[in-house]
Amino acid sequence: QVQVVESGGGLVQAGGSLRLSCTTSGFTFDVYAMGWFRQAAGKEREGVSCINWSGARTDYKDSANGRFTISRDNNKNTLYLQMTSLNAKDTATYYCAASGLDRHCSGSWPNKDQWNYWGRGTQVTVSA
Repeated sequence: QVQVVESGGGLVQAGGSLRLSCTTSGFTFDVYAMGWFRQAAGKEREGVSCINWSGARTDYKDSANGRFTISRDNNKNTLYLQMTSLNAKDTATYYCAASGLDRHCSGSWPNKDQWNYWGRGTQVTVSA
């Protein structure tokens, strides 16, 4: 049974930092690309960052570039997202996802259809 569970969300002041974690089981973690997506109230879910199966390649959407860092520990089957300089626009539910269709974080990774497994999300709220 596949399990994808996010944690680490919460309420933080603007300018602050948070580290999200995503623990997984039930699939071969180290052959899947992993990604973070987010969905703000009333908006569509959007890609934030992707990391390839080995961790050697990462990609970020413009909204995250320079502020967020994605990483993975294949020994622990866990994905991370370190977020710094948070602002109100970062308020959203953050989702972890696994892709066996695109293991290398190609240019199409923000397409939600390419992701096989999803967590239920963790809420991040940034106060002004």
